[in-house]
Amino acid sequence: MLRNVLGKTFRFLGYTVQYGCIAHCAFEYLGGVVVCSGPSMEPTIQNSDIVFSENLSRHFYCIRKGDIVIVKSPNDPKSNICKRVIGLEGDKVCTSNPSDFLKSHSYVPKGHVWLEGDNLRNSTDSRYYGPVPYGLIRGRIWLKIWPLNDFGFLRASPNGHRFLDD
Repeated sequence: MLRNVLGKTFRFLGYTVQYGCIAHCAFEYLGGVVVCSGPSMEPTIQNSDIVFSENLSRHFYCIRKGDIVIVKSPNDPKSNICKRVIGLEGDKVCTSNPSDFLKSHSYVPKGHVWLEGDNLRNSTDSRYYGPVPYGLIRGRIWLKIWPLNDFGFLRASPNGHRFLDD
């Protein structure tokens, strides 16, 4: 009897560990559901919107300008932030605020990206903490799940004029 109970217990633990490993790999390498909070990505993503983040792009270096990404916060590694990629390594970016009279520019260093929120007046982003290492990118958001009336692929940046091509 004890042998039977121990056998079932170890079998259950074995299945639990196997399925736990599968779930971990799926969330780490494929993607997952993310609840976004804060006003920095308005109007594209509102507070409490639910989105799907895929993680394959970061592993294959397929992140492009205009993508919205989930990133480990450079200020607080325990939290994630959601921002739009404005510049990739080697790109020239406008580093000043939209309200500044004189515009300043700099180049994104190798292995980094320049991130900004769509709500430029209410976003702590690369204009504040500088270029972000590519390794901090956790995934790329490509689909809004909730609210249902907004379900679908994410729209283009309302700040498209900030993308520089020289």
